[in-house]
Amino acid sequence: MATIKDVARRAGVSTATVSAVMNDSAFVSPELRARVVSAIRELRYEPSLAARNLRRNRTQLIALAVADLSNPFYARIVWSAEAAVAAWGYSLVLFNSDEKPDTERRILSRIRTLGCDGMVLVPVGAANQYQPHEFDGIATVLLGRSIEGNSADTVTIDNREAGRQAADYLLDLGHRRIGSITGPMQLSTSKGRLDGMIEAMAARGLAPQPGHIRSGEFREEAAYSVARDMMGSPDRPTAIYVANGVMAIGVMRAVADLGLRCPQDISIASTDTVAGAGGLKPRLTRTEHPIADMTNEALRLLVDRIEERVSEPVRSIVFQPALIVGESCMPLRENAG
Repeated sequence: MATIKDVARRAGVSTATVSAVMNDSAFVSPELRARVVSAIRELRYEPSLAARNLRRNRTQLIALAVADLSNPFYARIVWSAEAAVAAWGYSLVLFNSDEKPDTERRILSRIRTLGCDGMVLVPVGAANQYQPHEFDGIATVLLGRSIEGNSADTVTIDNREAGRQAADYLLDLGHRRIGSITGPMQLSTSKGRLDGMIEAMAARGLAPQPGHIRSGEFREEAAYSVARDMMGSPDRPTAIYVANGVMAIGVMRAVADLGLRCPQDISIASTDTVAGAGGLKPRLTRTEHPIADMTNEALRLLVDRIEERVSEPVRSIVFQPALIVGESCMPLRENAG
């Protein structure tokens, strides 16, 4: 395998001149440039990416730490990220925190040890578990969830609007007893979506009844359990807003196992969906994320930071959710609940 010294010897120039031609880092006369290019072609010289990265103090690695790889929502993020990272000339290193702050802490340490140039993180801890400058020293973009008071760039959806859209749709159908199955309340996504639902109800002089707001921990089985409990009570809600797609599958299973019908006995709306949910009957009404656009934007912001193309202290990009009307909701007057 040819080296830079072989190219310099063939072209009759110094290794510094070869480097200047390859990196376009200094003026080289047209004659010398032509000799260097000819030597590179003749020797089929391919520079060592590792050596080049070492000189640039780069690894060309981007870390992606997601919250739950068993959730197809995050599989869609990974799929989008792999394509985007390759287009930027980087390689992806994937981590899964499994919604556990202790695991996330170990992941953050590992990312620094590997010398990744930057990371996209779906945070799983409460805001008070992070230092204000937690991510100083490594380019970081928070994806999907924000951390109040932190200095990292963020790409999210308007979670309040997502909860508000779903609740307004149910309210417009005549529902007044609306329950919610939320995620962990220390997360910005869970809090924002529930706040949006409560605000929509308050705007019409309503409030959720005690016991009608329960945490499903963003897990299918937990949502199944709390949904069975909620819908087994005499004053069960006539409609439920579920804060993510995985939990919505658990809720739909609970409805079926209780011998109830959706939407005839209970209407269900969610935020986001999961792969394969399109085959559910009835088709789920939900507010959706533009996942590919959000992932691409997060990586664009990250590469800007890595390559020092921006000077703003913090950037926050907020995407708007879209309401997708399915068949899982119906007007209250037709509802047996």
